[in-house]
Amino acid sequence: MGGDDRNPPFFFAKPADALAPPGVDVPYPSQTANLHHEIELVVAIGAGGADVTPDKALDLVFGYAAGVDLTRRDLQHAYQEKRQPWEASKGFDFSAPISAIRRWSGPAPQGRIRLSVNGQVRQDAVVADMIWSTPEIIAEASKLWRLEPGDLIYTGTPAGVGPLVQGDQVEGEIEDVGALSFKII
Repeated sequence: MGGDDRNPPFFFAKPADALAPPGVDVPYPSQTANLHHEIELVVAIGAGGADVTPDKALDLVFGYAAGVDLTRRDLQHAYQEKRQPWEASKGFDFSAPISAIRRWSGPAPQGRIRLSVNGQVRQDAVVADMIWSTPEIIAEASKLWRLEPGDLIYTGTPAGVGPLVQGDQVEGEIEDVGALSFKII
């Protein structure tokens, strides 16, 4: 999130069945021994657009949510070493827990973003410290795909990413946006 690395952002896709709505516990996925959490601000797109500029990007926003990008880290590393696509490490069932979407207008959220596991804080930062701003991320995504209502963009995570095991209770929140809680079962 922070720092001065302004390499272009990169994107990956998760299928619709990756979403885990509020109140749903998340099964530990098969084919992995190293599941990691990444709390992220989620942008919910409400209007279509392609090749938008950062100054027009927020016109596409319906609202925001707190989300967790779950990653099969061992699979990701194995695929990367072989220079193979790593969608299976990101796009699996229940790999995108999300809070309720909060309708929003005006500037993008800038507040505190936190994640704890079993009551221990692992990630704690401020959205305003992201390397790429929310409007810039939306604009960059719109250069690759036409964004449509219903699209969700997970925007990146602060330091503190770490492993999860069965039985872990995960809680995340973004100031003024929302909170989520789920158990790894």
